[in-house]
Amino acid sequence: MEHSATTTVQSNHYQRPLGSGFDAFSTAEEVIRGINLTGKTIIVTGGYAGIGLETVRVFAEAGAHIIVPARDLAKAARNVSGIANTTVESLDLMDPASIDSFARKFLQSGRSLDILVNNAGIMWVPLQRDARGFESQLSTNHLGHFQLTARLWPALKQSGHARVISVSSFGHHIAPFDFEDPNFENREYETLAGYGQSKTANNLFAVELDRRGKAFGVRAFALHPGSVNGTDLGRVAPMELFQQMGTHDADGNIYPEVAQKLKTIPQGAATTVWCATSPQLENLGGLYCENADVSEVDHCDIEHRYDQPLTLRGVKPYSIDPENARRLWALSEQMTGITFETN
Repeated sequence: MEHSATTTVQSNHYQRPLGSGFDAFSTAEEVIRGINLTGKTIIVTGGYAGIGLETVRVFAEAGAHIIVPARDLAKAARNVSGIANTTVESLDLMDPASIDSFARKFLQSGRSLDILVNNAGIMWVPLQRDARGFESQLSTNHLGHFQLTARLWPALKQSGHARVISVSSFGHHIAPFDFEDPNFENREYETLAGYGQSKTANNLFAVELDRRGKAFGVRAFALHPGSVNGTDLGRVAPMELFQQMGTHDADGNIYPEVAQKLKTIPQGAATTVWCATSPQLENLGGLYCENADVSEVDHCDIEHRYDQPLTLRGVKPYSIDPENARRLWALSEQMTGITFETN
């Protein structure tokens, strides 16, 4: 890995902070100030809860039309009611037929797609498999979005100036991608490892999609939203995991001093919105971002403490390595049965 880490940094020397002027406490509304999205069409998976819902709200206020694909249509309709120019459509990221149906309907509308935010995700779940036998965190967080992006590619290309945003996580530090056994068929299942490799996959997907897409004006980014209070992402996670990380006490309550260091939902949505709309990222792509800026590379020289959320930063070289990215793309095509031609 050390060898590939070195070549990674050389191959994308833009993977370093820009000095955007924003920080961990900037909100989605602050990073989009002055940007007009009138006439733009945006799809945000999981855009009906947590930071996804805030992302949708802010995009709508800037004038965009947003489509929110959702597995739970009733919940989604309830949560986005009152947000202008927002429609809900059916989509289950673990069901290939559902993905194809959603994309087909969108393509039939003839619209171009300006921004695709692959925001939906599951985290720290018990071992579950989709109908193909694929582990659920990999299936939902990466493979479903890989297929969705592939199917929507004609509309992204039609835009001529599109961005594809993958909401990843600092969790990619937990595990590199296991190319030998991605679905835990020959190793004991660890939910953290499953989550970690799915987030590493998000980063690698952005690298290779950007390499393939930039000739058509399609740029790709991955991001860590930060440690955010008030989302339902960790709702099925065993409390022992949080206690091991030192964030919760023996009774399962988050320590007040940890809670006050977490981001609010408006702060958690900021990096997604910045990646999707910022003119500072013109002619850039294939980058991993955090705190509304490009992230620095972590060569094991950043100290991380889970009870100090602001220390959870930096991107691991294995998760932005171009060779790993090409390898994952080929494996994703094989697993989904999709040849994702970007020409």
